[in-house]
Amino acid sequence: MQKKARAWQRMLSGRRLDLLDPSPVDIEIEDIAHGLSFVARWNGQTVGEYPYSVAEHSLLVEKIFSKLSPKAEVKWKLVALLHDAPEYVIGDMISPVKAKVGPGYDELDNRLMAAILLRFGLPSEIPVKIKRSIKVADKMSAWLESTQIAGFDKFEAGQIFGTPKSILSTSFLIKLRSPKDVRNAFQNRFKELLDQYE
Repeated sequence: MQKKARAWQRMLSGRRLDLLDPSPVDIEIEDIAHGLSFVARWNGQTVGEYPYSVAEHSLLVEKIFSKLSPKAEVKWKLVALLHDAPEYVIGDMISPVKAKVGPGYDELDNRLMAAILLRFGLPSEIPVKIKRSIKVADKMSAWLESTQIAGFDKFEAGQIFGTPKSILSTSFLIKLRSPKDVRNAFQNRFKELLDQYE
């Protein structure tokens, strides 16, 4: 009899998360915050003493989304904060590589995201308008990151990510923090939003 391949990962919380069939009961915000605070955006190719983490990026996306959509319900701010949450276990890849990996990556990402949304009582169906608004915030964040810490000039960044039309693009200064500080900031913002949502 052939032994079944292990598809789970042990989390620091003690949970065992099956990456191929994730259960919401095995998802903890502490594990997400910890993992995302150690996953580097831009494959680590950023200036500064610390890597720019997915947790820091997620905080920026939620902040931009909230500024662009001030009347958005709290649940959508939570979705914006968690938009890259699956990367706490599958890592971050730059978009061109994701495209080459193919639909398998998207399927894994989608299964994990569905379990994460369910775990925190968030809607599994996200309205198209909200998805688009989060994507705008995500692209604006990418433009800010690329021009401030990843070595792109504004023209090149505009070619790839689009040039933000909003004046908001000039009002966010990226400051790098230690993984511990970012992890705490991510958990605190999550708790603040969840308290408003419940």
